[in-house]
Amino acid sequence: MPLQPILSFLKSKESILFNSVVAILTVGGQQLFSFFAFSCPCSPSKNLNYGLAFLGVPALVLLVVGFAFNDNTWRLLMGSSNTHAVQERGRQSITMRYKLICFVCGNITGRAMVAPITWLAVTLLNGSYYVCALSEYADVEQYDILRSLTEAERRRFLSQFPCAQFVPANLTRVKDEVILELKYQSQVAGWILVAVVAVSIFVTLCVARCCSPLTFLHLKYWSSYVNNEQMLFEQAADQHSKIYALLNIKKFFGFSPGSKNITEIRIPSRWDWRTISGLDLLKTIDDEHCHYSLLHSWADLDPADGKLIHVNLENTPGSD
Repeated sequence: MPLQPILSFLKSKESILFNSVVAILTVGGQQLFSFFAFSCPCSPSKNLNYGLAFLGVPALVLLVVGFAFNDNTWRLLMGSSNTHAVQERGRQSITMRYKLICFVCGNITGRAMVAPITWLAVTLLNGSYYVCALSEYADVEQYDILRSLTEAERRRFLSQFPCAQFVPANLTRVKDEVILELKYQSQVAGWILVAVVAVSIFVTLCVARCCSPLTFLHLKYWSSYVNNEQMLFEQAADQHSKIYALLNIKKFFGFSPGSKNITEIRIPSRWDWRTISGLDLLKTIDDEHCHYSLLHSWADLDPADGKLIHVNLENTPGSD
């Protein structure tokens, strides 16, 4: 098939594509956020808090979301809190355990950092947040018109520079030059951030590849195997859970959904309905087994067969 090479290529670049999509969505979100939500207060002491909040808070939220939506985060935490897993890992060498933890934490952090770093880089390159935050702290000693003002008056005038409608006509030129200077600083900081992140990623990948015990092709095979194993496991787990649930439902109602040749149905008793009704969490039975729901608990009680009614669907109205 002509699409097979393309699909294989996309699958091999899954991590790069995922990070690219996250970065693109972050850029789009930042632009919309700036257009609809950002409005500098143009007031002393408020500008800094407002600008830093728009710079830092979304980045922090994106970082937390990046950690929360990564399955490896919960796999690491839940595996560390599992007593049996801890005992099994205790038999491994301490060095191997720390290497594994560092590798997983690095992978989780790397993916989680994509969105916040993109947000910071884009906002710095845009310059609006930086101008709002630091306008009142701009260096304007070279302007005679502001030199005679007190510190409080100077900060009040400078804090109004992001809002052109508040700036007196005689300060328009000063305002333009100050904003240009602040945007220059912001964009330089943005490009420095991009350069530092790019170099750090490259150096990290080089060190990781050099320290890897696998060859290049063996590493690609391992990555492909892990991805295929995860995909097949999820498919098998979905099918297994569906079959297991069908067994419990059949035990409760006397037939399974989708059955064509239904000859009898079970009439649950009031006790049966009370048993499976209500709210419940995962219930641990022993070291090896647990109940996933109230219906699962009811089925494991091995209740009596209950009342069975024979049916003939061929003569039932609407069965056609």
